[in-house]
Amino acid sequence: MTMTSEVRAKGREWLPEARRIVVKVGSSSLTTIRGGISEKALAALVDSLADRASGGTEIVLVSSGAIAAGLAPLGLARRPRDLATQQAAASVGQGLLMARYTQAFGAHGVTVSQVLLTADDLVRRTQYKNAHRALEKLLHLGVVPVVNENDTVATHEIRFGDNDRLAALVAHLVHADALVLLSDVDSVYTGPPAEGGVRIEHVRGAADLDGVQIGSTGKAGVGTGGMATKVEAASIAASSGIPALVTSTGAAARALAGEDVGTWFSVSGRRKPVRLLWLEHLAAVRGTLTLDDGAVRAVGQRHRSLLPAGITAVSGDFEAGDPVEIADQAGRVLARGIVNFSADELPAMLGRSTKDLGKELGPEYERVVVHVDDLVLV
Repeated sequence: MTMTSEVRAKGREWLPEARRIVVKVGSSSLTTIRGGISEKALAALVDSLADRASGGTEIVLVSSGAIAAGLAPLGLARRPRDLATQQAAASVGQGLLMARYTQAFGAHGVTVSQVLLTADDLVRRTQYKNAHRALEKLLHLGVVPVVNENDTVATHEIRFGDNDRLAALVAHLVHADALVLLSDVDSVYTGPPAEGGVRIEHVRGAADLDGVQIGSTGKAGVGTGGMATKVEAASIAASSGIPALVTSTGAAARALAGEDVGTWFSVSGRRKPVRLLWLEHLAAVRGTLTLDDGAVRAVGQRHRSLLPAGITAVSGDFEAGDPVEIADQAGRVLARGIVNFSADELPAMLGRSTKDLGKELGPEYERVVVHVDDLVLV
C-alpha cells in the first residue's frame, strides 16, 4: 500500500495516533445567547484538549467567540452588522476570551498563547513565513496556540469570512495531521433531523454530499458560519491532503479518542500550498485578465506563467499582489492568480513581450504578470 493510499484509507479511529491536530470551536459552543462566555462549556472543551496536549499531542485551537464575548460588556443585545462595531466588540471580547482560556488550560499545567491572523498573513510570502515560524516554535515549546481572525483590524476585503475557513488554512500552515471542526451539531445530516434527516458517517468526496440540505448559522445566532461553512472547510482540507471530522463540542473527547461520532471527511487529494487554497476557495477577486487562445492553452493546458503578450483585455480595480480571475475570449474563467502589476500598469503592457517591456520601461517590467506558483486552475 502506498503512502497516498494509506492516508486515504485512514478513518476516525486513527485520530488517537495523530500527532498534530487543529481544533476549531464556534461561537455558539462557547457563548450564551446573551453573548457572555459559557464557563461550563469552555471548561469542558479545555478538559478534553488539555488531556490530549498533556499526552504529547500538539494542539492548535482556532477559537471563535471574541465578538460574541464582547457583546454583553458593551451592552449590545445581538451581534452587530456594521464592521466598526464588530471590531469594537472583538477588541473587548478577545481579551476576555483569552483570560478564560489561560485560566482553564493553566489548571492543567498547559500554557496557551494568542495568535491573531488576517488573510494577508497566510497569503503574502513574508507574513506566511513569519506565521509558520511562530506557530512551529510555540508548538515545539509545548504551548497551545489559540488562533482567531484579527477582527479588530480585518476589513471586509481581507476577511476569511469565518473561522471554519481559517481553520482549514491553519491546518495547512502547520502541516497538521487532522482537522476537527466543533459546533453545536453532532454530525452532518442529509437534512434537518426533525424532518427525517439521517447522519452522514463518512464523506469520501463531493458526490457523497449531492442532494444534502446543509444548515446555516446555529440557533444561538452569535456566529457567522453554520454547518455549510464547516462542510466547506472540511472539504477544502480533505481535498488537499488533510482528513477532517465535523462533530459537536460536547463530543470532543470522544472524537479525539477515535470513537464513532460526527462526520468523517477522508482525504481525497494532495496537499497544496496554503496561498493556493485561499486563492481557489476564498479569495475575493479584484479584476479579470482576458487571454488570447494561445495564452489560454499555455495557462490552462500546459500550466505556464501568464505573460503580458497573451493578455487582450483588463478589467477591475486591483493592485500588485491582489487576486484576479483569468478568462478566455468568451468570458469563461479558467484560473485565478495573484497579479504582479496593478490595473493601471497593465493596459500599456498588453500584447508585448517582457523583453521589449524591459528595454522600454526598465528591468522591473520583465516579470511575468502571474507566476505559475501563484496560479490555480478552476
